Amino acid sequence: MVRGAPARPVQLPVPNADVWDWQLDGLCRGLDSSVFFHPEGERGRARSSREKAAKQVCGRCPVLDQCRRHALEANEPYGVWGGMSAHDRADVYRGAVRTA
Repeated sequence: MVRGAPARPVQLPVPNADVWDWQLDGLCRGLDSSVFFHPEGERGRARSSREKAAKQVCGRCPVLDQCRRHALEANEPYGVWGGMSAHDRADVYRGAVRTA
């Protein structure tokens, strides 16, 4: 502590298990990651079809909200997280879509 500095309560980082435990309950757990992350150069119908399939998995997932929150807070640049593609998240960042 620096002499004369105001005393602040110590805030230790939370254990990883408390932050990431929700992932253990994700329906995506154990699935091939290619369902959620596009291969380089994938475009058009193939990409939209893959994203639709991923979003269907997410739509039934018990941790959809935690996953979506993580993706938005971490600014995940790739993949479908919490039922949102990278494009969907970009819309949120630009303020084009409101999340509830």
